Amino acid sequence: MTQRSEDTAIRTVWDAQSVWSQAANKLKLSVERARLTALALGIAAATLGTVAAQTMSGNPSVGRAFAAAAAVAAGTAPLMAQRGGPGRLSDWTRLRAVSEAFKAEAYAYLAGGGAQHSPGAADALLGRVAQYRASSVDLSHYTFGLAAVARPLPAVTDPGSYVEHRLKAQLTTYYRPKAELMHRRVRFVQRLEFLLGGLGALMAGVSGVYGVEAVAAWIAVAASVSVAVAAHSTAQRYAYQQLEFSRTAQELKRLLERWEQAIDRNPAFVDGFITECESVISIQNEAWMIRWTLG
Repeated sequence: MTQRSEDTAIRTVWDAQSVWSQAANKLKLSVERARLTALALGIAAATLGTVAAQTMSGNPSVGRAFAAAAAVAAGTAPLMAQRGGPGRLSDWTRLRAVSEAFKAEAYAYLAGGGAQHSPGAADALLGRVAQYRASSVDLSHYTFGLAAVARPLPAVTDPGSYVEHRLKAQLTTYYRPKAELMHRRVRFVQRLEFLLGGLGALMAGVSGVYGVEAVAAWIAVAASVSVAVAAHSTAQRYAYQQLEFSRTAQELKRLLERWEQAIDRNPAFVDGFITECESVISIQNEAWMIRWTLG
């Protein structure tokens, strides 16, 4: 195959990765928005219901308005939650899996790893991409209307640049920052739950000591909000994602040290090294995506 044909092959894969990545990002954003909306509606339903109960006796018309709003929020919350349910999560994880497979193929090809040294490497690359697409044809509707973003190919031309632009970049600009982000989210949720628990205990104390019934009614609201926040955190898998991102960062650091300490970087070593790097990244992606889907 000519150099021009090889360039066309890798560009085809890189453009396909762009389209499928956009589709995955778009669907994930939709799922996360649905979950956040469902959380907000659940909190609103509990709050509005309590307000309705407290205002009904003094101003029935206002109380009924709050009650109606609470009913709407309570009825809409499950509908929004369905938009972030297992079916759409499964579609998102498969879209992301295809996108990551295209990316792995592109980097390995550019680095010259695996079977990329053979004369028919470009044809084999396009064949593998065609298989990925065939196995995910039911997801192709998510890619309709999406065009590949104009972007240069990765600056990878050999194993050394692969280590620099794939291995190191994944370690320092993705996995470590992601682990830190998930750690901050876990801490935020824990603090929020503690705050809500303390608020509920305070209101219970005030109600018990001073006999303030209006305060007592808000204890259940605080508890409901705390449960809703905890459920949202569980659904988002913050703690699990922190663990997976940290574990993968450690594995990539180990591989980087192995590369730096290698004396004989012969073709067999390079091929195996690139394959192992992509395997570590692939395993991490599969692990947390499966976890998300299982719920």
